[in-house]
Amino acid sequence: MFVDESSLSGVVARLRAAGCVFAEDEAALLVEAADTAAALAASVDRRVAGLPLEQVLGWAEFRGLRIAVEPGVFVPRTRTGFLVEQAVPLARAGAVVVDLCCGTGAVGAALAAVASVELYAADVDPAAVRCARRNLDPARVFEGDLYAALPAALKGRVDVLVANAPYVPTAAIGTMPPEARDHEPLVALDGGRDGLDVQRRVIAEAPAWLAPGGALLVETGERQAAGTVAAFGRAGFATTVARSDDVDATVVVGTTPR
Repeated sequence: MFVDESSLSGVVARLRAAGCVFAEDEAALLVEAADTAAALAASVDRRVAGLPLEQVLGWAEFRGLRIAVEPGVFVPRTRTGFLVEQAVPLARAGAVVVDLCCGTGAVGAALAAVASVELYAADVDPAAVRCARRNLDPARVFEGDLYAALPAALKGRVDVLVANAPYVPTAAIGTMPPEARDHEPLVALDGGRDGLDVQRRVIAEAPAWLAPGGALLVETGERQAAGTVAAFGRAGFATTVARSDDVDATVVVGTTPR
């Protein structure tokens, strides 16, 4: 460590004064990541200015993995690990898996870390795609609007499709923490008037891409789960709802007939 105890205490004090609840932990990570005093000072300045810690560090911890992130991208949430947990039992060896609205590719990376699958991913945001290509096989990460980004050859072949589509209602964006609303792309947050605009598109088009007996898993809000389930029903899915109060996560799982 190139900083002494008094200097580290100064970093902690600056972070705490800026409202960082876990100032000691953040200071330790910033010190670890910086190779010079100047680099540390710059990192602390960026964090104090409100940049999410993960974007300052250049990585986010997600289910034991370090996921590459960069300024301006959606930071993977701990709650989304519950989506991975629901997908793992469905992702048999050799299954074709698509991580749609992939962001940094965190969900796909976490699935691939525990299951031998044929993984593809897509997102509409160029910065997110750039990060996902660092976290996944870059040849299988595509940029574009939902299914339009995917190779046509995947139609009817996808065994497991996971989607963490934006589901925050437009009117609620302003109530989100500044780290999210000021430093993450609106396209990754805004789900329209009721938060379900993008979800409805994902669900409605999914049957054409899923293999017989394939599964679609969508992260949603607890209050929005009924609307998500209704969208699944209109598309012909049999659905179940999984809920984790521990991480405040809700996932709707839909399966197609075999």
